[in-house]
Amino acid sequence: MAHQVAAPQEAVEFLATNPDLVALDLLIPDQHGVLRGKRIPADDLLKVYESGIYLPGSVFALDINGNTIESTNIGFATGDCDQPCRPIAGSLVRVPWQSKPMAQCLLSMEQEPGIAYFANPRHVLDRILDRFQQLKLTPVVAVELEFFLTDPERLPDGQLQAPISPINGQRETDTQVYSMNNLDDYGDLLEDIMVAAKAQGIPASTAIAEYAPGQFEINLNHIDNPLLACDQAIMLKRLIRAVARRHGLEATFMAKPFADQAGNGMHIHMSLLDATGDNVFSDGQVQDNQYLRQALSGLQHSLPDIMGLLCPKVNSFRRYQPDFFVPMAPTWGIDNRTVALRIPNGDPKARRIEHRVAGADANPYLAMAALIAGTHYGLTNDLSLGAQIKGNAPEQVKPSLPLDWRSAQQQLARSRFAKDYLGADFLHVYQAVQEAEFNEFNSHVSSLEIDWYQRTL
Repeated sequence: MAHQVAAPQEAVEFLATNPDLVALDLLIPDQHGVLRGKRIPADDLLKVYESGIYLPGSVFALDINGNTIESTNIGFATGDCDQPCRPIAGSLVRVPWQSKPMAQCLLSMEQEPGIAYFANPRHVLDRILDRFQQLKLTPVVAVELEFFLTDPERLPDGQLQAPISPINGQRETDTQVYSMNNLDDYGDLLEDIMVAAKAQGIPASTAIAEYAPGQFEINLNHIDNPLLACDQAIMLKRLIRAVARRHGLEATFMAKPFADQAGNGMHIHMSLLDATGDNVFSDGQVQDNQYLRQALSGLQHSLPDIMGLLCPKVNSFRRYQPDFFVPMAPTWGIDNRTVALRIPNGDPKARRIEHRVAGADANPYLAMAALIAGTHYGLTNDLSLGAQIKGNAPEQVKPSLPLDWRSAQQQLARSRFAKDYLGADFLHVYQAVQEAEFNEFNSHVSSLEIDWYQRTL
């Protein structure tokens, strides 16, 4: 495993510097990125670091509502057995938004001591990174997360509504991308997010107003550890929700909470460093850089196969509409936000690929796994690269990605690429949960169906 299990000394030192601690949340992200786990008294922390705790492996067989999907074969089929879980080194931090002194740490589940649990998305990424190390290249990555602040009070039909500005008392209605006024209106909340992130060692660097009322984006700094980058993204989502609640609002990373507004994306930036620490993408012109062309080709070829990871929910695909800067084909371009794989402008030393496909509802570990695997695939195979797109990509290239839940999951199931990099055993569990959740979703009759069909048919 690329990560390190935490040593007991970490807990000893943490307790010594935090003598007021009363409780601790032990957290493990499931296949959706939802945090599961236990809350323990602070007095039990050292015991957890020495001996671990046990959670059922079926935590990775849960649908979004927490129901165990038995077709995964890790529920009743195993007696719903427990698996050892151990703290991940460096993840033990204070929780500044709680009213009492609390802390949290991430857990890694194991099949047996020293062997990670096959159904854990974090482990899937870990294995792919092990393969990548053979290339003697280090991925440097950064995650950008978009989210909406919403009013806790729903509309009569149950729909979400934009928040009321704490400054002028008016409900948000305008799309003011990069608006400084919007940042000022929610300045106290955004500042609390940044303060809490700093307290937890999460390298949040930039906040911007996005393309819809109440929508913002928080950027994380580039780091040379994709596992840690995903840990930080998961923890940042928890932090944003918690701080929003303290300000009387809700935060959602749902891909498309408003039908007529832009959706929430999760963009991932990646460059590659060689053994001397130099960015291999920086040499020469973009079109002539062999590493960059190979990485782009692998991502372009693999992207249709892994849409089922980047877009895990029915709602995920509602983002894919014209004129919302959401790519619908595996296109690439230089400084072009209408493509799937963008090469941002800037200093050649910082040249990188921006992967613009995943929704904010995707599991960060699986989205990152798709990015790293696609890059590895391109670097280790002789693949063609499509032409660079200049201008508006949707006007030049027809949609070719699987843009509905069923098509995406079917292509994922058929994919040799996915089986090779993600593992057939993991894919079985992942798709069993997805299928059961999709069937449950479709079993409900919506109010729109009643409105359309009750009197007319």
